[in-house]
Amino acid sequence: MRNLIATKFGGTSMADAGQFRRVKNILLADPRRRFVVPSAPGRRFEGDAKVTDLLYECHRKLMLGESYEDTFARIAERYLSIARELELDYDIRPELEEVRRNIALLKSPDYTASRGEYLCGRLLAAYLGWEFVDAAEIVRFDRQGSFAAEWTNDCARERLAPLTHAVVPGFYGSFPNGEIHTFSRGGSDISGAIVARAVGADLYENWTDVPGFLMADPRVVQDPRPIHELTYRELRELSYMGAPVFHEDAIFPVRKAGIPTCIRDTNDPSASGTLIVDRADAPADCPITGIAGQKHFSLLSIEKTMMNSELGFGRRVLQALEENGISFEHLPTGIDSMCVIVRDEAIAASRDRVIERIKELVRPDSIDLVSGLALVATVGRGMKGAPGVAASLFGALAAAGVNVRMIDQGSSEMNLIVGVVEEDFEKAVRAIYDAFVTK
Repeated sequence: MRNLIATKFGGTSMADAGQFRRVKNILLADPRRRFVVPSAPGRRFEGDAKVTDLLYECHRKLMLGESYEDTFARIAERYLSIARELELDYDIRPELEEVRRNIALLKSPDYTASRGEYLCGRLLAAYLGWEFVDAAEIVRFDRQGSFAAEWTNDCARERLAPLTHAVVPGFYGSFPNGEIHTFSRGGSDISGAIVARAVGADLYENWTDVPGFLMADPRVVQDPRPIHELTYRELRELSYMGAPVFHEDAIFPVRKAGIPTCIRDTNDPSASGTLIVDRADAPADCPITGIAGQKHFSLLSIEKTMMNSELGFGRRVLQALEENGISFEHLPTGIDSMCVIVRDEAIAASRDRVIERIKELVRPDSIDLVSGLALVATVGRGMKGAPGVAASLFGALAAAGVNVRMIDQGSSEMNLIVGVVEEDFEKAVRAIYDAFVTK
């Protein structure tokens, strides 16, 4: 029996008064749900604007010397309409007026953007009758803007420990001088994990507009299987390769504290969602957990006879990239060859300089750069030690007529990445899925 659950609700879950009611029903349905982190109101319908986007628009207009009053009026009406429909005994107009003035006074993009969560948290706290705790009090960044995890945990634990219930807005915190600073977009996931760790939650529920993770992108694979359980390591691999749902930086606070995370659907609270844990047994029916991928990579191929005996060869290749401000994604190598995978956008402006610098540093027999590559990652804890996984994967790709340009498998045997031309990306994902998942 879990005794304490920390929850986070995304922007679509907070979009209007109807969603506020859903959130309240979910929270009150289980007395263990005592701490909640809301995002700013998201889109209510196709073509609608997110409140955070409107706030950034206010700042943009301010910097251009234009009036932002009309845009802010749209923001204010979002909150006022929620308060009216919920018949709240709470007047948010003074808060709105203070925010409107401070946007012009402070001229800070972080302050401006953070007010979406702040105001949403104020309304939700009033609606629930729970205490409001400003994230600026407990989420700390150092002077360089780096998240101060342990300082934050100490502040948050001290502030939240005496409380029975609390609402803490997501997405932002403060510098040592009190100035507001935000995480990257989607950072409310991190805020929720911070609160979960600080209060010693037994479970962190991340409520969104999807029923959890799926084994593949439903835009590519028709009706893919849901993932009921996966590990944090698998989540990290899938998130890095483009699987949506969860801000990958939100893994670390809860993983460090050993707290499982459950991704759930606000609009279908009866669905079990996806449980993310530190360790789990491999599923009996399928060795893979999920497939994810991204397009727009470049493959830099370098060949040189006896490369393996040349001390410092790999370091000098990477030096050429570093000098041009380029980080690599993958580094598959052979005895006389070395491949470096980088993002197209990272190398586009400096490809000729990089190639010439590599020629100067290592004098290769040949060097070639091919763009327009897609990477497809097949991830699963059940792959480790399972014979025939690679054979099934490559057999499926061959049968589908997909040519593999690059192969990279980590030492954990939990992730097998293949590089294919972008035109074959969807075909490759479907072929791998069909090879392992029984319909």
